[in-house]
Amino acid sequence: MKTATLTVFITAMICVAWIGCSETISPTESFGDSDVAFSAMAASDVPAAEYPAPGGLVSVEFLGQNLTFWPHTGVDFSSIPQDPINLIFYGKADPRDIRAALLSLDGDRTAYGYWDIPPFNATWDDAIGDVQTGYGDGEGWTGGVIQLACGDYGPVRFHIRLFKIGQWTVGNAHFEVLVDGTADHEVLSWERAEELVLVDMNRAGLLDEAVPMGYSQFIDQAPFRAIPWYIYNFLPPEVRDYIDGPPGDLPEGAFHPVPTDGMIPIFNLADKAPRVPEVRYQDFVIEYGQYVPKPFCSSGPADLIRVDGPVHLVQTAELTDDGTYTVTFRADGELSVTPIDALTFQATGEWLVAVVKEHHDGLMTDHVAQASAMLLQNITPADDPNAGSFLKHLRVNSNGLDAFQILLKCPESDDYVDVTDAGDGQPDLTTPAEK
Repeated sequence: MKTATLTVFITAMICVAWIGCSETISPTESFGDSDVAFSAMAASDVPAAEYPAPGGLVSVEFLGQNLTFWPHTGVDFSSIPQDPINLIFYGKADPRDIRAALLSLDGDRTAYGYWDIPPFNATWDDAIGDVQTGYGDGEGWTGGVIQLACGDYGPVRFHIRLFKIGQWTVGNAHFEVLVDGTADHEVLSWERAEELVLVDMNRAGLLDEAVPMGYSQFIDQAPFRAIPWYIYNFLPPEVRDYIDGPPGDLPEGAFHPVPTDGMIPIFNLADKAPRVPEVRYQDFVIEYGQYVPKPFCSSGPADLIRVDGPVHLVQTAELTDDGTYTVTFRADGELSVTPIDALTFQATGEWLVAVVKEHHDGLMTDHVAQASAMLLQNITPADDPNAGSFLKHLRVNSNGLDAFQILLKCPESDDYVDVTDAGDGQPDLTTPAEK
C-alpha cells in the first residue's frame, strides 16, 4: 500500500469538509404541499417493468465456476455506469456474512502499514449512501441493500456497496471525501479502498487456506471518473500522495482521473463470522452552505444557486435472530435557496425555500433482496420563476418487481411531467417534456 506520512491528515481534512453538530434535532414538523406530494408518491403504484440487461456484460471463472455480470453499478436500469465493480466474493459470500466479517474486526491495521488515525483506524459500520443497482446473468437486476463504511460520514471514509448475484456477491469499494457544505461525496480512489478490503478480509481469517483468492482477467484498465480541480485543489498534500495524485494544484477546469487496474480480486470464503442480531442507529445533521448548479428546472449549467441550511439524517439498520436484515434511511431538510449570477456571484432574486426529503428502505433474507429510494426536492413558492419540484422513485427487487420514475414540475407546468429516461441518455431536467 501507499506509504505516505499522514501525521496532519485529520487537521488538514477538516478544512475540506465537515459534518454539522451530531446532536439530535427535530425536523420541521410540516412541509405542507411537499408532504402531500411525497406521501402521494410513496403510496402510488409506480408501474413495474422488465428492464433489459445492460450492455457490456463480462464473465469471470473461478474454481470451475462462472459468473456473468455487469462490471459497473448504476442509479437506474439503463446501461449508464455509475461506479466500477472492483470486488467479487465466492463461497460463503452472502452480503450479510461479509457484513458480519467486517463488523467483527477492530480498527488496528498498523501491522499492515496503516496509520493510527481516522479513517485508517476506524471500524466498519452500516453506511448511509445512495441506493444503486447491479446486474447478474440469470439473476437480473439487484439492489445494493447492504452498504458498509469505514470511517465517519465525513470528512473522508471508505465505502462499500454489495450486490448479491446467486451464490456470488459483487461490490464496489471506494475512498471518498465529503464535499464541503453538502451531503455529497466525491470519489478519490478505487484502488486504495480495494486494498483496505483485501487487508480486512485477510484479517477476518475466513478465506480458504488452500485457495484464499484469485483475480479476474483484465476487464477495464481505463480511469473511471475524475476529481474536478475545485475539489482536488483543497486536498492536503498527504491525501494527494495517498491517492497517487499530482503534488501541485490542478489548473482551473482540469480533472484528475481516478485510475483502475482492470483486475478484480475474488475472495474465496470458506467460513463465516457469526451474525450478531442487533440494531445500529445513526442520527446527525449536515449543514449546507454551497454554490451549486440548479439541479432541475434550469436554463442550463450556468444557472447557479446558493443553498444554505440543515438536513437531518437518520438511519436504522437491524439484523434479527432469523437473519433478516432491514435498513431504513430518512433525510429531511428545509433550506434557503438564492438564485446567483454565475459571473458575479451576486444574488439575482429573492431567496426561496427548498424542501428536501429522501427515504431509503432495504430488506435481505434468505429468499429475497429488495431496495427502494424516493427523493423529493421542492423549491417554493410555486409561482416564482426560480421554483420547481423534482420527484424520483427507484425500486429494485430480486423477484423482478423493478421500477424507476422521474417526475418534474417547473413554473410553466400545471402538473408533474414524467421525464424518466430508461435508455442510454439522461433525462432532460432543464425544461419539462411534452405530455
